[in-house]
Formats: sequence, structure tokens, C-alpha cells
Amino acid sequence: MAHFEHWISSYGYFGIFSLLFLGIVGLPVPDETLLVFSGYLIFRGTLHPIATLMAGFLGSSCGISVSYLLGRLLGRGVVSHYGKYFGIAPEQLEKAHDWFRRIGYWALMLGYFVPGVRHLTAIAAGISELEGPLFMAFAYSGAFVWVSSFLLLGYFFGEDWHLVLYLLHNNLVIVLSILVSFIFLLLAIRYWRKMVQR
Repeated sequence: MAHFEHWISSYGYFGIFSLLFLGIVGLPVPDETLLVFSGYLIFRGTLHPIATLMAGFLGSSCGISVSYLLGRLLGRGVVSHYGKYFGIAPEQLEKAHDWFRRIGYWALMLGYFVPGVRHLTAIAAGISELEGPLFMAFAYSGAFVWVSSFLLLGYFFGEDWHLVLYLLHNNLVIVLSILVSFIFLLLAIRYWRKMVQR
């Protein structure tokens, strides 16, 4: 982690952009930790809030766009065969594809908050040939919410920013349960609206 902290401290906004880009594509980068640390640097006055938000948003958006294009251009067979070079196991891809078929667009938005799922949902969206404008609307909205949320955590916790990471790691099950409940709520509302329209 110290290496990544040094990278951000040394390269600033470009460091945030490049690390988040690589992390979203699938390389082992601690994305949430980097964002919380960046929020802490905003708290200290080392980084400008708008520039940091834009660097994080652009890095995330570009990274998830690459994952989407991989799925769209290469197709499921190629990704399944060569995915191991990007840390993508066939069973992970199958799970992400099924998940995308079930909850669709919301997976792109909420997938950011589930480690290891972000780039997989984008690949599944590409393989499913989701239209570009729809992909951008949900994926980029999710990127903005995700980046701003963790930056705010780092900013408001300030010198205790490490505490955020401790709470996140120790309460991951609770966080994931809340996310899953939210997804089911959205699906229930969607189903109810269809029933009312009939």
C-alpha cells in the first residue's frame, strides 16, 4: 500500500487516474484504499477536490470502457480463453454474465461497490451487446457515485482515514447485504410497475 500512496503523492492527479484505470481493467490495485487516501489528501489541502474527483472519475470511466470494449469486440469465447491473463476465470465471467442478464443496467452502476465485479459486469455488458449510450449512462453514473463516495469518506475522516478501511473490510458482509437488498428493492419496484401498467 505504501507504494501506491507514494505514487499518488508523487504523481498527483495522473497517479490517481492511471491507478484507477488499471484497477478497473482488472489489475490488483486497491481502488477503495486509493480513493479514501486521496480524500485524506484533499482534507490536508494537498489535492484539489474537483481535480481529484475528475481524475478518479475519468480513470474509472476509461477503465470500465476498456473492459466493455473487450467484451464487445472480442466476444465471450475469446474472453473466456484469454481472460486468465487479466485475472478473469471462466466461472467468474459466467457468474457476471448471468448477473448482468438478471439485473442488467443496475449491475453496472452498483458493481463498482463490489470488489472483483466492476470490470466483469462491463465485460458482460459488452458480450451482451448492450448499446453504447445505455452502457455509458449507467457505468459512468456509477463511477461518479463510487469515486465521490470514497473521496468523501477520506475527507470527512481526515487523519483517521485508516479507520474507514478497517470498518469497510470488517463490515463488508453488511455492506454487500445492503447492496443486494437495494437491488432486490429496485427489481420489486420494476416488477410492480409492470403489473400496474397491465
